[in-house]
Amino acid sequence: MAHLIRHKLSNKLTNAAHTVSNKSQAKVSGVFARLGFQAATDEEGLGFAECDDLDYDYRHGMQMDVLQGEEEGGHVEGDGDLDGDSHYQRDGTGPRPAPLKTGGSLDEDKPKITTWEAGWNVTNAIQGMFVLGLPYAILHGGYLGLFLIIFAAVVCCYTGKILIACLYEDNEDGVKVRVRDSYVDIANACCAPRFPALGGHVVNVAQIIELVMTCILYVVVSGNLMVNSFPGFPVSQKAWSVVATVALLPCAFLKNLKAVSKFSLLCTMAHFVINVLVIAYCLSRARDWAWDKVKFYIDVKKFPISIGIIVFSYTSQIFLPSLEGNMSRPSEFHCMMDWTHISACVLKGLFALVAYLTWADATKEVITDNLPSTIRAVVNIFLVAKALLSYPLPFFAAVEVLEKSFFQDGGRAVFPDCYGPNGQLKSWGLGLRVTLVVFTLLMAVFVPHFALLMGLTGSLTGAGLCFLLPSLFHLKLQWRNLLWHHVFFDVAIFVIGGICAISGFIHSVEGLIEAYRYNLHD
Repeated sequence: MAHLIRHKLSNKLTNAAHTVSNKSQAKVSGVFARLGFQAATDEEGLGFAECDDLDYDYRHGMQMDVLQGEEEGGHVEGDGDLDGDSHYQRDGTGPRPAPLKTGGSLDEDKPKITTWEAGWNVTNAIQGMFVLGLPYAILHGGYLGLFLIIFAAVVCCYTGKILIACLYEDNEDGVKVRVRDSYVDIANACCAPRFPALGGHVVNVAQIIELVMTCILYVVVSGNLMVNSFPGFPVSQKAWSVVATVALLPCAFLKNLKAVSKFSLLCTMAHFVINVLVIAYCLSRARDWAWDKVKFYIDVKKFPISIGIIVFSYTSQIFLPSLEGNMSRPSEFHCMMDWTHISACVLKGLFALVAYLTWADATKEVITDNLPSTIRAVVNIFLVAKALLSYPLPFFAAVEVLEKSFFQDGGRAVFPDCYGPNGQLKSWGLGLRVTLVVFTLLMAVFVPHFALLMGLTGSLTGAGLCFLLPSLFHLKLQWRNLLWHHVFFDVAIFVIGGICAISGFIHSVEGLIEAYRYNLHD
């Protein structure tokens, strides 16, 4: 009996010693993480990662074997809230990724996407509904507008690649290791250690504006297309927008990027049909093409808006960290970016030029409004389908940003987690998603100006997220590994992006003010 008591007592003391050791190691790791130090050797790096995980799991109540022994033996003295590194990444440069949900990691359960599925999502983003405004950009920019379509494709492809490069750091063996998970993590790493959360807040606000504005534009263009397709119906554009929003309500049930990829594939197919129909009609009128109307001049007042339209039509940087992280073969990311942007550049340039040559100075904001009524109805139906199929990608990304910022940010979350123990969405979480869909409807009803709204968004957030921030972050985080021409490209892109953003924003705001004054007089 005495031997049994000594044996149990010995086990309890051993477990307690291991726990105290792990806690002390976690505290040390937290201190070093905050100072920005890395482990010196592979063995130390492994111990650092294990200690970090142990502290993180302990803080969030995960049932570890050691903790089970403690609970069975009674309460262990000590503070339950360690000063470890649960709020820091393992490289010490930014906030830790969102905590695991109760009952297990949902990230492990999420299905991976193939390179083709990632390509469909990028294609959906950069060859979306906004291609309809490109002929309008040629109207005010001439050949310079065509050059900008090509230039924006090259720059956005490059900035997308360098943004993903900022997610990685070289380990001691020179191997690239993914140490960050999102655009926000990159921003926080750049602002650390003085302002470790400032960059994330700025990027979060820009992302939410960009994504929600994109959703609003899809609702706006759906209403505009339907009212022009059936002018004899006693239904206004606002009423058609309400009908489109009702069809979009099931988006609130989306759970992962795999499901969104299926919508993106269907969207790409619809986009191909639309291009074929419009270009075929334009080719039928090739004899009347107004080549003399395409000149090397710009409309100083309206061309900055065109810059915003062109830039906004290539914005995909918001989705890229999530897409690359969900790819089954991340090594194929660069190849995927190349073929998606090359195809987008060719199709957009061809579509914009052919459409403008057909209607010249009569080109409207949404090019399908120039089509004859019979063809317009068919094309517009495909366009509405494309808009509805394009909506899930920015909506899902916006929901993901909001959930990580306000509901899943560890102990710093403003609201409780909107997911249940088994990863099921709670009723009030579903209500928030539905509220976001309804909000996009309300904004579409009150701001129904497609080209001006797209130009404003592209200038305000598109240029920042696609040009300014990726180049700035790349210079900050990858400075030691950059060649001189990379530094030159990053600086040039930053300067050009800043000029485009400022000029486009000013002229878009002026255009919106003029549009509202015109509506008030009517």
